[in-house]
Amino acid sequence: MNAPSDLAMKTDDVLRVELEVFRQEHRDLDDAIRALQDTGTFDQITLQRLKKKKLQLKDKIALIEDRLLPDIIA
Repeated sequence: MNAPSDLAMKTDDVLRVELEVFRQEHRDLDDAIRALQDTGTFDQITLQRLKKKKLQLKDKIALIEDRLLPDIIA
């Protein structure tokens, strides 16, 4: 999934599966970051890369959620 236009070409079922995969990967990265920080001897560049990847996943998750759960104006 490289561009928002890719979302339009995918079914809701496919997006739901991708959403769960991205959420799991986001949780895994969170655990990895926490474990790395707990060691006390971590590489700052590696930590920054993990955090950046986590933010990218968060953006992907938000895009898919917006597609699956459109805003409803009441």
